[in-house]
Amino acid sequence: MGRDGRGVKAASESSIEITFMYEGVRCRERIPLQPTPANLKRAEQHRAAVQHAISDGTFDYGKTFPKSKNARKFSSVKGDARSLGEFLKQWLEDKQKQLKASTFNGYRKIVEGYLIPKFGAAALPELSRKMIKDELKTLKVSNKSLANIQSVLRAALTDAIDEYELIESNPIAGWTYRNKEALSSEDEIDPFTADEQSVILLNLEGQARNFVQFAFWTGMRTSELVALDWGDVDFVRGMVRVSRAQTQVSGAAEVPKTAAGRRDVKLLPPALEALEAQKQHTWLRGKEIFQNPRTGERWAGDQPIRKTMWQPALKRGGVRYRFPYQTRHTYASMMLSAGEHPMWVAAQMGHADWTMIARVYGRWMPEADPNAGDKAHEKFGNDGRMAAYRLRTA
Repeated sequence: MGRDGRGVKAASESSIEITFMYEGVRCRERIPLQPTPANLKRAEQHRAAVQHAISDGTFDYGKTFPKSKNARKFSSVKGDARSLGEFLKQWLEDKQKQLKASTFNGYRKIVEGYLIPKFGAAALPELSRKMIKDELKTLKVSNKSLANIQSVLRAALTDAIDEYELIESNPIAGWTYRNKEALSSEDEIDPFTADEQSVILLNLEGQARNFVQFAFWTGMRTSELVALDWGDVDFVRGMVRVSRAQTQVSGAAEVPKTAAGRRDVKLLPPALEALEAQKQHTWLRGKEIFQNPRTGERWAGDQPIRKTMWQPALKRGGVRYRFPYQTRHTYASMMLSAGEHPMWVAAQMGHADWTMIARVYGRWMPEADPNAGDKAHEKFGNDGRMAAYRLRTA
């Protein structure tokens, strides 16, 4: 059924390829039609219409073949001032096929909530660092949110260069704008004291108490706790394997974003105690460890945990409210205050190295021992002085 001599041929069982010349370049585009005789004839007619539009100067590559990489290339060559908003919509559509559901949803919220409203009307070639900085200054968000917004924009503009060939440089490559601001209550490291932990646990019972006690003594993220199954626990070694995370957006467990996120966490006695108490509730099912007591199913994410379990417990106990994520900060502060090595703490919490631990939790690290250096002096100091003496008297 091939009609190669006419610039039309079957490309697969579900598509037909047409070939034509545009701007001195041989272009090939696929049409999603089964290569039947009738459809091949339709493809010939479509190719003829394309050639006619090219000859009279009315051909618009982007409108005719909106998903084609050639469309992106020729719009750049012709100086088509495609708006950032148009590009971001296409970029999001392409990214959805590549990203995890939770990551894509984060991208979508930033694109639709910030980037398109602020920069959508600007032509891609006209974007400048000053333009972006001026708009970022007007946003009433935390520096963490600013960083996330710029991260998504930077990634999109990098793809506009490398994948879509629409622009030649990224105006915010290697640059980040930050506001001078105080930490928000969500970002601030504000761990619970030992007394506060006791009060919170006293105001919880059953599965809820086990969940919170386990969180305090493992430092795991809420999304990691939700995804835990009994098969992840090694009671012989006293370890729990963290290999998945689950949020409301993902709807199902997903692998961690980094290799360091996949880790074995040591089960300290309070964590083991919480697991032993939890066995009576979910052990026989052999699936999820922690359930929403109201539904008898795996927690859907952090929102129901906050609303139905966490907030009421803090309110009953008169404990100053902080987000459940502070259980993770509490674990880090306890371990470091007790003198545990930062590298071990970093590994337990799923960080690639301990520099972030030192930077974020530095104030909980014990100050240098007043006797620091004495052991080295005892071992090497006297021998060193005697060696120097022997050299002088030789």
